[in-house]
Amino acid sequence: MATTATTVSAPDSNRSVLTSAMAWVWAIALADLLFHVYFNNRYGYFRDEFNYIACGDHLGWGYVDQPPLIPFLIHISRAVLGDSLRAIRFIPALASSLLVVQTAVLARELGGRRFAILLSAICALIAPQYLSNGSLLGTNCLEPNLWMGCAYFAILAVKRNNPRYWLWFGVVAGLGLEEKYSIALFGFGIVVGLLLTEQHRVFLNKWIWLGGLAAFLIFLPNLLWNIHYDWPFLQLMRAIKAEGRDVVLGPFPYFFQQTLLVNPLTAPLWLAGLFALAFSARLRPYRFLGWSYVVCYSVFFVLHGKNYYLAPIYPMLLAAGAVVLEPALAHPRRAWLKPAIAILLLASGAHLVPVTVPVLSPDGFIAYMKYLPFKLPVMEHSHARATLPQWYSDQFGWDEIVAETAVAWNRLSPDERQNGDCGIFAQDYGQAGAIDFLGPRYGLPPSLSGHQTWFLWGPRGYSRNCMIILDDSRENLEALWQNVEYVGTSAPSRYALEQQIDIFICRGSKFGTWAQLWPKVKKWR
Repeated sequence: MATTATTVSAPDSNRSVLTSAMAWVWAIALADLLFHVYFNNRYGYFRDEFNYIACGDHLGWGYVDQPPLIPFLIHISRAVLGDSLRAIRFIPALASSLLVVQTAVLARELGGRRFAILLSAICALIAPQYLSNGSLLGTNCLEPNLWMGCAYFAILAVKRNNPRYWLWFGVVAGLGLEEKYSIALFGFGIVVGLLLTEQHRVFLNKWIWLGGLAAFLIFLPNLLWNIHYDWPFLQLMRAIKAEGRDVVLGPFPYFFQQTLLVNPLTAPLWLAGLFALAFSARLRPYRFLGWSYVVCYSVFFVLHGKNYYLAPIYPMLLAAGAVVLEPALAHPRRAWLKPAIAILLLASGAHLVPVTVPVLSPDGFIAYMKYLPFKLPVMEHSHARATLPQWYSDQFGWDEIVAETAVAWNRLSPDERQNGDCGIFAQDYGQAGAIDFLGPRYGLPPSLSGHQTWFLWGPRGYSRNCMIILDDSRENLEALWQNVEYVGTSAPSRYALEQQIDIFICRGSKFGTWAQLWPKVKKWR
């Protein structure tokens, strides 16, 4: 009977250890959520956030630069929480916190115990890219959650020998395609990994095919939208490539920037996880996950993808690395290394927090940058001129642009303002989105633009008698309008990327009809 009691108590002890570890993980995630909620209103609205908010006001099955999930979610969020910065950024803050839990759960499912679970959670907590994701609304904020949701169900399908989990893999992948198209590459990497390992027999089972069908059906509305509008996202990608807008990295800078994404001190851990997935007998059933990383890394590098495109894949490598490190520290003489590693990682994370979360004032951050041991990455050539990194500089200057536009609006006659006679034309979705979101407090009407999805929305019924136009030259405008009046130049903060926007009032069109002009204002890049 004593033997039986011992046999029964061992699983109970294991469950208690894992439950205790996960309780700590949930506490860490809650602290992460509160941290983001507190600091997420320090600067201003980010350029891309205006785009997502405007798209959320025009719900559809697609947009030029993104699928529909984020606009749909921000539409719901604004209806419930309002328009404050903290409200707009609650979804990314929540997603960043849940990623901490997801990473720990992956470590648990890969066989990790208390230390591996907690270590993986800490690594997800301190990763600069995931901290950044929690600070700004964008398609990046949910991307790691969806990629790791797929990884989770793939692990369960293998671990529990239950192919029904591939159906859930497909459901999550389909939602991921409605959030950002790059998850298709991760799915392709998983398929390649399955074909190259002992798991290839999964393709003889109906459930993985049903999962693929589920992903396709969920993605189908956006696919039909793209077909209807002649593949605008592919047009956008071609335009960006032709313009040479993005900074192209060589092999060593590209790899180095991968280490920056998830904190340089975690690089040994995720590299250990990658090698363990490739060579460890313990993780052999999940070798396909290692192959998926190789596929994604190779494709993004060859196609000159931005460094952060690969960021969603690292939680599973961090979890695998924590699992293989844990036994190496099991000896009592090495036990002191566990808290030492955790403290070192947390200290490093705290040191790098100002890079991605606005815990410092702008001037404080400028001073802080001088003490960093590396230069912050520049992903587009136009960003190099900014005083602050682009993810901060694009949070400044919008109020000033809208206020100067309101000066022009107030110069119009009452008939031009009240009868919908005069619109506001902006050059890009940042300017246009700022007008749409911040403009109502000044009584401004919705904007027009030829940039990306604004082009699809058309001239919105405005007449051709009058137009306030932002950020253009008098020479260009005089070719299209009979009377061009210069109003003024916005004087945004010195921290802003967008500087000195000239604003004109134009009357009496020379260009004929909107149908004749509108195709010429199309700007996809």
